[in-house]
Amino acid sequence: MTEINKDIETMTYEQARDELTKVLSQLEAGSVTLDQSMALWQRGELLAQKCEEWLSGARAKLEAVLKEKKD
Repeated sequence: MTEINKDIETMTYEQARDELTKVLSQLEAGSVTLDQSMALWQRGELLAQKCEEWLSGARAKLEAVLKEKKD
């Protein structure tokens, strides 16, 4: 992970989701250079991965609670 993307490690789900939305908006606007587009795309991939980590963790917690209630 590059230095510019280090902040992603400590983001909450909501922060990562909101930042991903901003990245996508910038890419869709098409107003950035190719190099900037590549950097944004890489950041977007990392943000999406962070969101998935949060969602997977939440899913696991839910499943554990449901299993406890079932037992």
